Amino acid sequence: MKILVLNCGSSSVKYQLFDMTDESVLAGGIIERIGMTDAILTHRPAGGEKYRNVQVVLEHTTAIKVVVKALLDPDHGVIQDITEIKAVGHRVVHGGEKFTESTLVDEEVKDAIKEYFELAPLHNPAHLKGILAVEDSIPDAPQVVVFDTAFHSTIPNYAYLYGLPYTLYQRYRIRRYGFHGTSHKFVAHRAAELLNRPITDLKIITCHLGNGASITAVDKGKSVDTSMGLTPLEGLIMGTRCGDIDPAIIPFVMAKEDISIREVDAMLNKHSGVLGITGLSSDMRDLEDAAEEGDERAQLALDMYCYRVRKYIGAYAAAMNGVDVIVFTAGVGENGPIPRSILCPHLTYLGAEFDPSVNNFKGKEREISKPGSKVKLWVIPTNEELVIARDTMELTHKK
Repeated sequence: MKILVLNCGSSSVKYQLFDMTDESVLAGGIIERIGMTDAILTHRPAGGEKYRNVQVVLEHTTAIKVVVKALLDPDHGVIQDITEIKAVGHRVVHGGEKFTESTLVDEEVKDAIKEYFELAPLHNPAHLKGILAVEDSIPDAPQVVVFDTAFHSTIPNYAYLYGLPYTLYQRYRIRRYGFHGTSHKFVAHRAAELLNRPITDLKIITCHLGNGASITAVDKGKSVDTSMGLTPLEGLIMGTRCGDIDPAIIPFVMAKEDISIREVDAMLNKHSGVLGITGLSSDMRDLEDAAEEGDERAQLALDMYCYRVRKYIGAYAAAMNGVDVIVFTAGVGENGPIPRSILCPHLTYLGAEFDPSVNNFKGKEREISKPGSKVKLWVIPTNEELVIARDTMELTHKK
């Protein structure tokens, strides 16, 4: 069974085509700059040469047609006929309280995704465009949506509610939802496999550290707390997002700078984080290079980033009354030996003994704690697309 997995952004579409007989990736790629006359397709067939093409792609319906054409291309494609794609799975950022698990797409589901536009204005509209585009280009394929928020639906109310008037929750469902759920779920289960222990016996802290970053406490296989909140702004310091701040800063800055709520929202989401601290870049690799050359603000941003991660790890060890394994994943977690070397030596109080001699690597699955360490430290590359493909196969088989 071949399943196409899509992650549709406002100006991009990432895709992977899986053969679920062995869960292998037949092809993958991305279309960038959707809405412009010089959109870029980068297509990577398994075992073949990367193919790149620049063309006019003004909206998502055309983008999906470009993806299908690439998959069918006689030189770069991997299928002979569109009917080989038996189902399509989509990443959707926000499912609110309505969706606690993945689900088949129908009119009610599409209406609900639209309902949550206001909670994920940069993401949910693009996801819905992708669903509608697939209906146009691959009409016979059932579609499944996998929600970033679904894995966190097990968080108890005392952890997901804010200290605000309860009527705001009743009226508007203002609460912690959490994100990166498919990533946290994948690496938590993979950690249990690597330790050869049932996940129901483990207390796991998963650290999804990328340009967007979040940490989750996974107790007995279930998310019991996570650092992102109503939106992906809360929690860790990120590439361009500020993470946790004193809420009183917002009206204070608005008054001092005479800026609107829209402008302050843009500041917090797009011009803060390590970019705002350094004025240099949101890319951790750039900051590492700058810090090595003596840039004090770059070093400060690295220290602040790692300090916030350490604080959340400590908080979640307390929330679960212990921890068995701490997992690092995503762009920085998988490929950042320097950030790992900054924060891991400060976890000895938990019983985590970091081994710097095995830490100098990128993008591999490897333990970075010493033999005999009470708490294990692991780097595990995430695979959100595979989680989506698995859920899609399971639901379409039930259909």
